[in-house]
Amino acid sequence: MRSPSPKSRDANRKKTDKRERTRSALLEAARELIREHGYERTTLRDVARKAGMTTGAIYGNFKSRDDLFIALAEDYWGPLAVDFPPGSSFAQKMSLWAQAAIEAVPTRSEAAVGALTGRAYALQSNVLRKRVQRITAKAYEDGAQWLRAATHERELSLPPELMVRVLHVLTDGLLFQRILTPQLISDEVFHAAFSILAKSCSEGSEPIPSSPSSLARQTTRGAKRKRDGSRR
Repeated sequence: MRSPSPKSRDANRKKTDKRERTRSALLEAARELIREHGYERTTLRDVARKAGMTTGAIYGNFKSRDDLFIALAEDYWGPLAVDFPPGSSFAQKMSLWAQAAIEAVPTRSEAAVGALTGRAYALQSNVLRKRVQRITAKAYEDGAQWLRAATHERELSLPPELMVRVLHVLTDGLLFQRILTPQLISDEVFHAAFSILAKSCSEGSEPIPSSPSSLARQTTRGAKRKRDGSRR
């Protein structure tokens, strides 16, 4: 079997580059329109017109309106990219995470309306909601694998599968509230939140319960120890 000629490879590369430019232009147009009008009031026709293209260009890159907006969320509101130096403590890792979240505020501000209105729309659409759940579950699975590789098992007082969920909701909550009320959520709040999380997961701390039933058992054990201590 012959390998592609240099001319053929060059043509394929140009075709790929053009497709990526088209995709980027459509996503940027969708982001701007959603920021101005919200998710539900933005149509594919509007996106194509804004990008200076036809609706055929959209369907050549995305199967549906939902596909376009899911891609938009993944591009503009994806997981933070944080590199942990080898040998860093969990507290140092969380400080770096806090800083990465702070540095993400300007770009996330541009996508916040789309992220929130997209979530509101998903709450009203069972089909999209199930799809978002599958995508999020896969992201949690990947995140847990990343945590296992980036941390030592003894650093965490809860399983990576649970830790990645905590990081997600804590980060998103801080970002949304910072964007909404920037005067109230300073950089210090970000660092304080992740510092508290680091301390709760520090080596030697008691494992955090991963379910209501285990929390109830731990509470019962704590009360029993307190009663036994008071009898001595």
